[in-house]
Amino acid sequence: MLDHRSANGNANLPSYVFCSSEQSQHHAEETRKGIYALHPGEIFWRDRQPYLNDHGYALRPRYHPDWSPSWEGTNMDPMFCEDSIALRINMVIDATRKSDGLLVSIKTVKRDGEEVRIANYLSRPGVSLHPLNRCVRVLDIFPDPFDQNAAFMAMPYLRPFDNPEFGAIGEVTEFVRQTLEGLSFLHGQRVAHRDCAAANIMMDGAPLYPQGHHPVRRESSPNGIYLLSPFSRLDHPVQYYFIDFGISSLFEDGESPYVVGRKGRDKELPELSDDIPYNAYKVDIFILGNLFKKDFVQKYHGLEFLEPLVKAMTARDPAHRPDAEVALTVYHDIRRGLNPPLLRWRLRPRDESAPERILYDSVAVAREGIYRLKHIVG
Repeated sequence: MLDHRSANGNANLPSYVFCSSEQSQHHAEETRKGIYALHPGEIFWRDRQPYLNDHGYALRPRYHPDWSPSWEGTNMDPMFCEDSIALRINMVIDATRKSDGLLVSIKTVKRDGEEVRIANYLSRPGVSLHPLNRCVRVLDIFPDPFDQNAAFMAMPYLRPFDNPEFGAIGEVTEFVRQTLEGLSFLHGQRVAHRDCAAANIMMDGAPLYPQGHHPVRRESSPNGIYLLSPFSRLDHPVQYYFIDFGISSLFEDGESPYVVGRKGRDKELPELSDDIPYNAYKVDIFILGNLFKKDFVQKYHGLEFLEPLVKAMTARDPAHRPDAEVALTVYHDIRRGLNPPLLRWRLRPRDESAPERILYDSVAVAREGIYRLKHIVG
């Protein structure tokens, strides 16, 4: 594994990226059979590449209309050729904003849909850059020339909130703080997300990968060759964001927050109904609380202090759940009662074996010793 701090692009390529003649022939045959060909979701973006380029967004070489595999006629293993890396989500593609080199995500959305309306509402002056606004920032919205009912939404590139995995208790408490702050702010803007589950919370991972990473093969360097070692969130804090407002609701001032509908990722919500109205804000509270429970409290030792908050947020009766502002206050009360050294202690998975625990605890003690020594030395 190469530490990301020493990755140096394509210079002095390592031997593992090259194949024997026999392997090269095998890859050539796979290429002829279409193993590395664009799938239908990628063809959608290839057809729009010239338009996106004219609009200021550059797609990777794989999506250029005249693309041919870079490994053809070479002894390079396609696995380590950047243009072999296919999209995993058809509706979203990574791109580079040509004006400043910013890595962005471009999503295809309904031109007149609720997602565009809410995105514009949350991007208005005084709201877009508010420090408590944890909604992904919309950089640009422009029409799809091939589909009069569709549009493109450009946003800063983000990665899943739990990739890489959390490593310390303090990293979890910071995630809880930011998401509760963001939900409180969102509700204060009269917006209910209604699907703020794990898949719709992302992070800006740039502090963990200061030299960048590949937007699809996220554990690798931008050229797809080197395996990266991220920094820890504890010492290099990150920001978390809510995404995907496709089923969200924006209420008018004074309008009832009661809605109907069964859409959403969290299937444990007890009140979802197509007929009986329910409070959309309290749905958000349950979903986020359930995420805290499933992804943290039930997964790791040492987070029992979050159980009262989680229990309140996931109450079966929506009337017994706190609103976002109260939940945030409860969190702050819990956080004030924690000893600072506890926050730096590593997260220990509940399914971890005894030998693994001894090994990783030893590593954690050594890491903490180095951290304290650095602060003593100054």
